[in-house]
Order: sequence, then C-alpha cells, then structure tokens
Amino acid sequence: MATVKKAPLWRLVGLASLRAVSTSSVGTFPKQVKIVEVGPRDGLQNEKNIIPTPMKIKLIDMLSEAGLPVIEATSFVSPKWVPQMADHAEVMKGIQKFPGISYPVLTPNFKGFQAAVAKKMYSVGCYEISLGDTIGVGTPGIMKDMLSAVMHEVPVAALAVHCHDTYGQALANTLMALQMGVSVVDSSVAGLGGCPYAHGASGNLATEDLVYMLAGLGVHTGVNLQKLLEAGAFICQALNRRTSSKVAQATCKL
Repeated sequence: MATVKKAPLWRLVGLASLRAVSTSSVGTFPKQVKIVEVGPRDGLQNEKNIIPTPMKIKLIDMLSEAGLPVIEATSFVSPKWVPQMADHAEVMKGIQKFPGISYPVLTPNFKGFQAAVAKKMYSVGCYEISLGDTIGVGTPGIMKDMLSAVMHEVPVAALAVHCHDTYGQALANTLMALQMGVSVVDSSVAGLGGCPYAHGASGNLATEDLVYMLAGLGVHTGVNLQKLLEAGAFICQALNRRTSSKVAQATCKL
C-alpha cells in the first residue's frame, strides 16, 4: 500500500525543492491542502484511448487556469510500453507555464531522466512518501492504522496520500488522512485513471469531489471549482466517456 518515491523514480519539480505540506496536529484538519493533480499523467496513462497532443496541452492549461498548484504533466517512458505518453516532449514544450505552478514529470528510469533534462537541467526536489491505495480496496480504518504505523517512522510533513475509488472509499480514506495531519493529496480530474495491475480497479479520487469536500470544511486549496469542472467536461468529451466525479455528475450531468 505504501509507495516510496525515490531514485531512480524522480519527480522533477522545476524550481520547487519540496512538495511542502503543513504540519497541522493530528486530529484536526489542516488549514490548507496542496492538491497534486495527476490526471494528465496517471489518469490518461491508464485510459485505453489515446488523445491527441493538442488536447493534452489544452487540458493542462485548463487545470492551470483552475489554480491547481501541482500538475503532473506527463511521463518520460518508452512509447513501446506506454504509448499514451509517447508525446511527452511535445506536451512539455506546448503547455503554458503558469507562475507558482509546478509541472512535475514521472521518469521511471535513468534513460528517461536524461531525456527529461536534455536541454535544461532542472532542480531535482526532495521526494515524499506517497501512501497509495492504487486498487481502491482500503477503508478509513485501514488508512488510520497504516498512517499511525508510518508516522512512528516518518514525519507527517513528508507524507501524501493517493487513493483510488474502486469500492467508493477514496474520499472517506482521504478525509481520515486529513484528520491525521496529512495535507498533500493526489487526485485526478473527472476521476481519470485506474490500475493496470488490478482488473476492475477504478480511477483516482476525483479532484472535483475533493475540492468540493475541502471547501465545505473551510480548507483552503486555491482551486476554482467551476473552472475545474470545465476541464473535467473537456477531457471527458475528448475521451467520449462519462465523468467519475459525483460533483460533476450532479452539476453538469455528463
């Protein structure tokens, strides 16, 4: 359930040296949560349909306009194994770089790392430990027990959570993590994604649902929900699929 992001699995974060998190005390909600939008990478990478590069670029730009502070843009992997990410260089070249927003890329091997920084060296930031339920079978009780054990060894400021929604528990599991002091959460617009290693595993926690819940709790994210919904509607139309976001289903009827 736990995934440690470390060499040779790098996340390039430009000038940002650490995906910072607040250090709220256990048992209270953090005042601010950093949402890491993984839709353009983790989401589209697990979709059967391959969308054109201009549409990927537009999606990332729309997510930037919505105010997501961190957007996983693409993955520098072999097109033989992950054809959905074959246009990684074109995507990185084509997106608008909004001030204050990080656009990390996934590079699972050193060859990919070299390709990602061939023209310009990036400042390689510290990694965090991302606790991921990538097949979506966890419950809040399991999340609590896992975090309690991990926090004996790792400061909560170095933790993030990445929950999938196969059993409909992603939002509840994330809420438990927030109550325990975690304030970095991975999510995917429209709930895009899945797990290639688990048949039937559904996508990531929908960013729209996460933002809606956090707004109701008075937790600051800096994300414009309406613009986020527009980004979700755009990518779902491009993929010819229904959104997995409950908030989008209720408001946009997609």
